[in-house]
Amino acid sequence: MDYLKTVVPSQLIAERGSNIVVINPGSANVRIGVARQDTPSIIPHCIARYTNQTPKLNVQDQMLNCQVTTAQQMERQKAYDVIASFLKIPFLDDQVGIPRKMGRVDGHNHHNGRGKDECFAWANVYEQDAKSTCTPERTTSEDRVGESSEEHRDELPKQLHSTENRLRQFIIGEEALRISPTEPYCVRRPIRRGHLNISQQYPLQQVIEDLHAIWDWILTEKLDVPRSHRNMYSVVLVLSETFDTREMKEMLSVVLRDLHFSSAVVHQEGLAAVFGNGLSTACVVNMGAQTTTVICIEDGAALPNTEKTLQFGGEDISRCLLWTQRHHQTWPPIRTDLLTRPMDLLMLNKLKENYCEIKEGELDAVSIVHSYEEGQPPGSHKTRLTALSVPPMGLFYPALLVPDVYPPPPRSWFNDYDDMLEETYHIEYPRRPDLVEGMYPGMNVGLSMWDNYPIFSSKPKKEEKVGLAEAITSSILSSGRIELQRKLFCSIQLIGGVALTAGLIPAVEERVLHAIPPNEAIDTVEVLQSRTRTTDVPWKGGAILGILDFGRDAWIHREDWVRSGIHINSNRKYRDSYYLQAQAMSYINS
Repeated sequence: MDYLKTVVPSQLIAERGSNIVVINPGSANVRIGVARQDTPSIIPHCIARYTNQTPKLNVQDQMLNCQVTTAQQMERQKAYDVIASFLKIPFLDDQVGIPRKMGRVDGHNHHNGRGKDECFAWANVYEQDAKSTCTPERTTSEDRVGESSEEHRDELPKQLHSTENRLRQFIIGEEALRISPTEPYCVRRPIRRGHLNISQQYPLQQVIEDLHAIWDWILTEKLDVPRSHRNMYSVVLVLSETFDTREMKEMLSVVLRDLHFSSAVVHQEGLAAVFGNGLSTACVVNMGAQTTTVICIEDGAALPNTEKTLQFGGEDISRCLLWTQRHHQTWPPIRTDLLTRPMDLLMLNKLKENYCEIKEGELDAVSIVHSYEEGQPPGSHKTRLTALSVPPMGLFYPALLVPDVYPPPPRSWFNDYDDMLEETYHIEYPRRPDLVEGMYPGMNVGLSMWDNYPIFSSKPKKEEKVGLAEAITSSILSSGRIELQRKLFCSIQLIGGVALTAGLIPAVEERVLHAIPPNEAIDTVEVLQSRTRTTDVPWKGGAILGILDFGRDAWIHREDWVRSGIHINSNRKYRDSYYLQAQAMSYINS
């Protein structure tokens, strides 16, 4: 404690963070970095492997159901009209086929500093010459092309001329999403909707191999941490609340067995988020690309009965944007397929980030929409996007989004016969929520909570079918004491890429306040401003937790894990990583 009181934070980070790697895997992106860094490397969590299979699959996820039923279409239209009434814009059918004056543009490009619309270029799938210094994942300035299509056509032959015309065996990151459908590659996403993307077409072994390949490539190419040096590094694995026990164990095996790190610890994403913003108590709302989770944290401990999982995220808002424009006949007559052509999803995500916001009144914008036809340079189409406030409102009215249906693995996948907890895990204990606060000193007391904790569930997790405001309200009201509820309603923390949506914070505050039952003595709702970029908060919190964990009692060593997993009756219990010393809290808030 004396050391913590005297040491300078920058010195502590430099001393203890240089040999800790923090990995925060998500459905769309993975964030990896050394703990002493300010920000992680953010790489699309996908890999494209060379294939000679016939017929060729452009993407692995052919089992996804993206079809909208008649009932879903009717519910979507009803949700649109409810949103239109709230935003004071014309109803859905009032606008179709009726020429009208352009709504408010608000100078998007100037006000937000976004510049002109970006155009993505097809990836070069050939290996570089041995003399070339170009890495497989090119820089952002090379990825996005602002020049004319003629310049692009002149550049491509030069690239091919400088290579030996050998196809790369695999391509990782954004470049994998920019591969032309005519090339012999199949894009795989090892995580989808907050779970390992296991199916009959994508077995567990392939998922694990792809996770290993992606993380290994980032460590070597981006962080300069080769395999020969990893025995000197430890890993903080920051995982979403959506993952189940077996999924956590598989990722631990990738880190310790395959990537050869010396030790590792697992931390909950929501828990890491409060540390990333220097908080001790908050309701953490993590809005990612494919899932949204809500969980309440009190004094550095997660409250398990407050966890909510919503099966929608930023990519669903992008799909809704496309549906809205097509319904209003403002989308150019081009083929846009978000499932089989990942480049189209990249474009929609950029349009959503640049133009969608929550604002009362009609909101239009003039934009350049790009078409990516097979074997052709990108085409440009100037168009007027309309009703741009509607798609992000789908967070509160999920019937508007209609996310794709991901078939879960068979129930046998969730049967974890090699449990990571001790043998008393299945013993019934009385439920005593009032003991949560004091459960760290007496570990046996905590078994009642962990016996029912969703992270360690042996069944597929329950998914909420409500909107964001209802999920937040339900989560906080499940916390118990009225004093804690009032504190949590005034300490809502929005993280994830969707949290960057303009106008979202006041919308959350207003709608959560209206969602609170009238019999509850609560009249104030406040969303806290994030101290760190919302997309990096859990990663930053994981770095802080790793640096401040001096005892490392919960860390799992490679030899123990590879030889026999977690030892029964040893001090390294899996659940221990969810408990934090008060000295860490004191140091962060000082």
